Amino acid sequence: MAPAVFSELGAQVVVMNNTPDGTNINDKCGAVHPQAMAQRVVEERAHLGVAFDGDGDRAIFADESGNTLDGDYILSICGLELIKKGQLPANTVVATIMSNMGLDLTLAPHKGKVVRTAVGDRYVFEEMQKGGYTLGGEASGHIIFRIHSSTGDGIVTALQVLAIMAEKGKPLSELAKDTIRLPQVQRSLTVSKKPPLDSVPEIQRELKRAKELLNGKGRVVVRYSGTEPKVRIMVEGEDSHLINSLLEDLSRVMERTLREA
Repeated sequence: MAPAVFSELGAQVVVMNNTPDGTNINDKCGAVHPQAMAQRVVEERAHLGVAFDGDGDRAIFADESGNTLDGDYILSICGLELIKKGQLPANTVVATIMSNMGLDLTLAPHKGKVVRTAVGDRYVFEEMQKGGYTLGGEASGHIIFRIHSSTGDGIVTALQVLAIMAEKGKPLSELAKDTIRLPQVQRSLTVSKKPPLDSVPEIQRELKRAKELLNGKGRVVVRYSGTEPKVRIMVEGEDSHLINSLLEDLSRVMERTLREA
């Protein structure tokens, strides 16, 4: 469907990974693996590339130089444009706890703000409904434009980005330059048990220490996977050395406390 939509609108479309055999969905391609798409953009000297996932609700972009842009970039680009037009309710974008803090820093000078939810587009949409917001999404590429749809739609997302590019007369790389990105590191650890994190004093002490060292210039997010025996750790901040050090410290504590019999 996507090639037909873009071709009908006048684009020259180069399609790849469009020969499904029933078993190769998302196999080294699509929004989960956008690297080949990004490289193809450079080879074809295209204006941009878009990688959808198998069910079409996610979109990850590549600019004309082959730089990949995740959902946080798209929330930033679309959020800024809607704020400038006075079309973003309460100047608010809904994102998850895993979205980069740079999104907040990008929108703040324009009187924009970010409301965060648990991970999952279901929670994003629930918050959008509750607050009357119209733009929300995840770094993974699930973007919801509530005036068009109640769920992520990769084609709709791509059309919104293309519309901004056409209206501004700017390449995607120029639009992306306005987005601030803080250094961010993540790690997943296998655990043998999942006690409530706030019930483990050693973990709470380490989290408190990390937040004090970040001094309001970063974030720490620790959560259990809902589908695997894993705990996920995310640390972001202005100082790359500090966040890597904090990730190592947190990982050691998690391994010691959550892998014990």
